[in-house]
Amino acid sequence: MKTILLRFGELFLKGENRHYFENTLLNNIRKKLSGLNYKLSSTQGRIIISDFDDEEELVSKLTTVFGLHSLSIADEVEATQETITDYFKNIKLENSTFKVEVNRADKKFPIKSMDLAAYLGDVLLKSNCNAKVDLYTPQQKIMLDIRANGKAYIYQKSVLCRGGLPLGTSGKALLLLSGGIDSPVAGYLMAKRGLKLEALHFHSYPYTSPEAKQKVVDLAKKLAVYNDEVKLHCISFTKVQEAIHQKCSPEFMINIMRRIMMRIAEIICNRNGLGAIVTGESLGQVASQTMQSITVTENVIKSVPVFRPCIAMDKDEIISLSKNIGAFEISILPYEDCCTVFLPKNPVIKPKIYQAEKEEQKLNLNELINEALQTEELIVVKDEN
Repeated sequence: MKTILLRFGELFLKGENRHYFENTLLNNIRKKLSGLNYKLSSTQGRIIISDFDDEEELVSKLTTVFGLHSLSIADEVEATQETITDYFKNIKLENSTFKVEVNRADKKFPIKSMDLAAYLGDVLLKSNCNAKVDLYTPQQKIMLDIRANGKAYIYQKSVLCRGGLPLGTSGKALLLLSGGIDSPVAGYLMAKRGLKLEALHFHSYPYTSPEAKQKVVDLAKKLAVYNDEVKLHCISFTKVQEAIHQKCSPEFMINIMRRIMMRIAEIICNRNGLGAIVTGESLGQVASQTMQSITVTENVIKSVPVFRPCIAMDKDEIISLSKNIGAFEISILPYEDCCTVFLPKNPVIKPKIYQAEKEEQKLNLNELINEALQTEELIVVKDEN
C-alpha cells in the first residue's frame, strides 16, 4: 500500500510536553488537508497518511506545515522478514551502485539493522546482476523503516519540509506588516517558531494609494499559507503623520512615528490576547534600525516583548527567504507605504530617549492614538492554497 511517511522535527526534544506538540501538529495537518480524501494515523514518532487520491496536492500542502521535518512516498508492507524480502526481490535498480539503510525502530524485529541491511543488499544483488554496493557515495539509496505498528515502510527519496514548531504552540503575536520585503520574512520566521500571527498595517491614505493597501493584503495571503489565516488590522496613520510633520523636528520624525506605532501595536496586543510584537528590523539597515533608534522605539513598550527575527540577517539573506515564501515579487511592487511618506532628508542616527520624549511633548499623543484606533479595519485573510 502506498503511503506518505511524515517525520517530526525538533518535537523529539520536548520531553513530557511532547504529546501536546504532537497533537497540535496532527490538528494542523487535518486543517491543512481539509476537503481532501486521506486517512491519518501516527505511530512511534511517525505520521502516516494513506488511502489518498491526489499525491501531488497532499505533498504540496504538507511541505508548508511547520513541525514536519521531511516526508517520503513509501510502500507499506507487513514487518516480517519474508514480506520484506519478497518486496526487495522485485526492486529493479535504475543505477549501478546502491546502498540499503535500515531503521529498526521496533526493537522486537528479530534481525538487527546492520545485519538486515547486508541481507537485503544481497537480495538486491541477486536480482540486479549489474548493480554494485557502494556504502559511501551510492547512486541510489533504498531505505527501510520498521515501526512498532507491525508495518515496514520502504522508500528511496525524502522531501524536506519547513521544520520548526507546530503553529500555535508558542502562543500568538502581532506582526507589523508593511509593504516591504522584511516584515513578511519576519512573520514567516516567527510562525516557524510556533507563533500564530495576526498583523497590523498602517496606511496613510490619500498619501498612499488603495493599491498599496491591496499589496499588503496580498502579502498577508502569502503568510496565510503557513499561518492558516491572518487577521489583518488596518489603521489610518495619516493624521498622526501630519501632526508629526507640522510640530516635530524633521530629523526625529521617524523615531516619533515608530514610537506611536509601537504604542498602538501594544494596545492591539492587549485587546486581542497577543503576547508579542514582531517586526522586520535588521540592525543598521536604515536610520531607524540602528541600536540607538531601536532602543528609543522599544522604550515605549511596557507589557509585551518585541521579536526581531531578521535583526542579524543581511539584505541578500532576507531577499532569498522572501523569494522562497513567494512574497518578493509582491513586496517590490512600486506602491509606497506610510513609512516613506514625509521622509526626512537627514534622520537622526543616534537618538536619545530624552530627545524623543521632548519632541513628543509637542503632540497630543493620547488624542492622536485614540483617533487612529477608531479607524481600525479588520480583514481576515484565509489560506487559499
